Amino acid sequence: MDELPLQTPARFLPGVGPVRAECLARLGIETVEDLLWHLPRDLVDLSEVRRVGELEPEILQTVRGEVVELDDRRISGGRRMSSVTIDSGDGFLKATWFNQSWVLGRVQHGSAVLFSGKPKRRAGRWEMTHPRLQVIDADDLEAHGGLLPKYALTDGVTMEAMRRITRDVADRFIEHVSDPLPESWLKRFDVVGLSDALAGVHRPDSVEAYHAARRRLIFDDLLEFLLGLALRRRAWRASGRAPRLPVTAKIDSRIRRRFPFELTSGQDRAVEEIAADMARDHAMHRLLQADVGAGKTAVALYAMLVAVAAGHQAVLMAPTELLARQHWQTIEELLRGSRVERVLLTGNLTAAQRRKTLERISSGEDLLVVGTHAVIQQDVEFKSLGLAVIDEQHKFGVMQRSQFARDDASQTPHVLVMTATPIPRSLCLTQFGDLDVTTIDDLPPGRQPVVTSVVRDKTTRDKAWQFVREQVLAGRQAFVVCPRIDAGEETGEGMGVEQTCQRLRENELSGVAVGLVHGRLDVDDKTRAMQEFRDGATRVLVATTVVEVGVDVPNATVMVVYQAERFGLSQLHQLRGRIGRGSYQGYCFLLAGRQDESAATRLDVLDEHTDGFSVAEADFLLRGPGDVLGVRQHGELPLRVADLIVDRDLLEETRTIAFDLVQSGEIDGESAERLRDRVLERFGELMELPRTG
Repeated sequence: MDELPLQTPARFLPGVGPVRAECLARLGIETVEDLLWHLPRDLVDLSEVRRVGELEPEILQTVRGEVVELDDRRISGGRRMSSVTIDSGDGFLKATWFNQSWVLGRVQHGSAVLFSGKPKRRAGRWEMTHPRLQVIDADDLEAHGGLLPKYALTDGVTMEAMRRITRDVADRFIEHVSDPLPESWLKRFDVVGLSDALAGVHRPDSVEAYHAARRRLIFDDLLEFLLGLALRRRAWRASGRAPRLPVTAKIDSRIRRRFPFELTSGQDRAVEEIAADMARDHAMHRLLQADVGAGKTAVALYAMLVAVAAGHQAVLMAPTELLARQHWQTIEELLRGSRVERVLLTGNLTAAQRRKTLERISSGEDLLVVGTHAVIQQDVEFKSLGLAVIDEQHKFGVMQRSQFARDDASQTPHVLVMTATPIPRSLCLTQFGDLDVTTIDDLPPGRQPVVTSVVRDKTTRDKAWQFVREQVLAGRQAFVVCPRIDAGEETGEGMGVEQTCQRLRENELSGVAVGLVHGRLDVDDKTRAMQEFRDGATRVLVATTVVEVGVDVPNATVMVVYQAERFGLSQLHQLRGRIGRGSYQGYCFLLAGRQDESAATRLDVLDEHTDGFSVAEADFLLRGPGDVLGVRQHGELPLRVADLIVDRDLLEETRTIAFDLVQSGEIDGESAERLRDRVLERFGELMELPRTG
């Protein structure tokens, strides 16, 4: 873009001024360029609005006219009837509302309005009952030819003012917009030019032109983001050499003997793909996703032991101390009697313990390290790190997986990212788009789908608690999960985990050993509570979502979730994955606290789907990407206009284009210089992209 005119401050534009400029600044609009990129959210098509003489009975239509009569009167039964009559130039239309006198406050004589509804002919005149009413600016409508862009607004800026300002900017400055795509690429990718696209959304000539313009802007948004991912992936592959970690038949046999079970076909396939990556001399960057209980930890341990067999170190990083300790216990059991030196590194060590642990790691004495984010702190130095496994990657933030590759290291480790939250395809292509993906989609033999029931009334709830008691008395165990630690004034029964625990001990589960664990307890208390539950000393564990991932108690067969509508579907699926991990059938009761249609629709998904991949897709469609993976805490995907749900088809197409441009080297050509600059400007810092090549 020609920088000078496009950087003109918005306050100098006609109709803006210093006061309105302050209002626009709240929307992030300070320059002409910002205004051009303040894109409409939607388009109101009034180009097909009818006149009264063109109306047809009982068909939904929109009529435009000028208000000529207002009326408000009390009628029988204590009701009020309000009416507005408009003149469309060739006839009159009367609109009537009952007990909605506020409608009259929106209009006055002479107002230009639109009525949308199904007209009826009564006593020789046209009438509508309870139509949709829109007040319009007649000049604005004429200027836009009946096609009205809808913008995000703020106090002090009306829709009409925003339309006038953006239309004026598009008229005066659109010629200064330069296109980052070479001319030959426009036809190749079937998109309109950028200046035509910006003009086409702010002042569309037709609905078709608006959608073609918007498609180009969505295309750019996705292309630039995905090019960033592709360039990041290329940079990783080019930066430093990774150690070759080959798997011989002898190593494979020795590792498999450590497992007290046969790997499933899905696990075998995952091992094969990961082993092929680790045998190469450039770093693996692979995502291993699996449904709950599908055995991704065993696959990760296989990969770690491959690194150890080759004389290198391996580290497993988990998001919480609880999960790190769970992994540690699993590894300890599988490696009992092994000569592999290993250590657990968390933030709970004393200064002396930490110093000794760091010395062992830096000397290479410990080949296998398990820990929390403590393993990527500056004072942690590995002698020869061959593999880094990052569990539940989305809980760390998008960029932390690069922390193991130190600038001064001659080699970078292979990186395996794991998640037991199956990821919708759209997010695999974006949030994890720089990774190769391996999916374990089968379950170990004998695992049965958990029977899930949504509990909405007191009678069913009482039966559920009776069932829980019967299961416990039969020797099984149960989890009870609450959404928060404290009840809070606005929440109601069952919300606070401590209050719930106390009530269950006194009422529904009296006489049963009930334990308690939540995030506010210190590490020793949490560890003790979990160990007592694993050992069977407590039969029921009341908890927050600290038990969401990694807690493995094969004897637990029941999961009760309070206020289930407050959780995401994937999170609920994770929770029910904590049960039925042994030879007994699992049962999950979702206690609904709020009785509304949207909550019911969401919870019913868990009744209908038992596999996490279907649940994840449904959750994605219902809630959007941010909530599904928790990226709202770590910065949402930095897309300007694209919607990963609505634009999924274009996402697939654009990803292929982006990765082809990088793989072929076309992105490095002179004609793509502007496009490279755009990618670096938007995503260079976020994705740690190199400035050259």
